[in-house]
Amino acid sequence: MTAIDPIATNAAGANAREDRRAKRFARITKLDGWFKVLGLPWLTPILRLIAGDNPRNQIKDVWRLLGVPLVAIVAFISAWSALAPMVQTSLGAVPGPAQVWEQVGVLHQDAIAEKQKEADFYARQDERNAQLVADGRADKVKERAYTGKPTYYQQIWTSIQTVFFGFLIGTAVAVPLGIVAGLSPTANAAINPLVQVFKPVSPLAWLPIVTMVVSAVYVGGDGAFSKSFIISAVTVTLCSLWPTLINTSLGVASIDKDLVNVSKVLKLSAWKKITRLVLPSALPLIFTGLRLSLGVGWMVLIAAEMLAQNPGLGKFVWDEFQNGSSQSLARIMVAVFTIGIIGFLLDRVMFALQSLFTFTNNR
Repeated sequence: MTAIDPIATNAAGANAREDRRAKRFARITKLDGWFKVLGLPWLTPILRLIAGDNPRNQIKDVWRLLGVPLVAIVAFISAWSALAPMVQTSLGAVPGPAQVWEQVGVLHQDAIAEKQKEADFYARQDERNAQLVADGRADKVKERAYTGKPTYYQQIWTSIQTVFFGFLIGTAVAVPLGIVAGLSPTANAAINPLVQVFKPVSPLAWLPIVTMVVSAVYVGGDGAFSKSFIISAVTVTLCSLWPTLINTSLGVASIDKDLVNVSKVLKLSAWKKITRLVLPSALPLIFTGLRLSLGVGWMVLIAAEMLAQNPGLGKFVWDEFQNGSSQSLARIMVAVFTIGIIGFLLDRVMFALQSLFTFTNNR
């Protein structure tokens, strides 16, 4: 009968536990990158604490990443609650957090009620048309679209669609121009003055020009997109493409010269040079420009919608301001928080794409 060595058994068990612990920490480290992308970096020290890492260090990180922001938010809400009633406006006192949250619920209920009205409208229309067909008057059948006011959620979705459409057009223009400017000093000398002149122009200056041009070119507005949608999207494009153009040009121009020389030795075609060398090397800075452009586009869009009265969150803010009811100020503040939260989420989306397509955020 073979004797079992208890020391060897304990050592093997300890080694197995250590291996499992190392694997847990490796998984947590891998997840940490995605937590940062999602804006949830405080989850990493919590998971490390649960996994048995140094409690003092992890608690310190939890406090820094989660505790401090929560304290700041609570302090802001407390100050807001205390100071808001002291400020009187033409629409009454500035609403506090409770009044703003109440309007969130009211807007949600209004959206549900509007959806029900739409469903009832189409149900009545279908019933009426079915009766006409049954009576042998099929030629009298008509299909009408519901023309009720857009809900708050529909206005949010309209703004998001518009900013992405304008952003995509801007990207399609800015990235190729940036690549050309980065590869050719002559092209850069030609493009740079235009960038410096048009980059500071306000959307409020572009909007009348865009409105007149689109109205002249897009006659009738019976295409896939409404005229107001095109006007807002083009305004976003004109104001948001510059960060992408500048960063793309800088990223392409800063490629390691040894790589450029290798491409010459290998006699790569222009297309292969751009797709296999230029773009992979310049992607971190290109994505930085894209994130900046999307943020600028979102700010520009709200201003454009307010000024041109185009559908979206900007129009919602302006309509509430003109409405002048006792709930208008609270609803405007709901829209302000909505705009800020969506802006944050758009940046997270771009950061996630950057993490997927680039190996590092540092050049």
